Amino acid sequence: MDPVRTCVACRKRASRADLLRVVLSENQLLVDDRAVFPGRGAWVHPSSACFEQAVTRSVFARALRASGKPDAGPLENRLKLIMDN
Repeated sequence: MDPVRTCVACRKRASRADLLRVVLSENQLLVDDRAVFPGRGAWVHPSSACFEQAVTRSVFARALRASGKPDAGPLENRLKLIMDN
């Protein structure tokens, strides 16, 4: 059975395979495809709705215990690639 995680944006529980793990590296939000980066991770659905909600409500900073507002640009670009394919 696949582990269950909670999306930080919509708070719905889903299989780990259905969510993206996001980590903070040098104040940038990055997708951790293989879930191997060290440190805290936040899980989010790979959808524009959940991404926008998470950025608007600043949940990534809270979930990752970051000070300040992390740069969501790399994560946004990655989500656009995923959704286009």
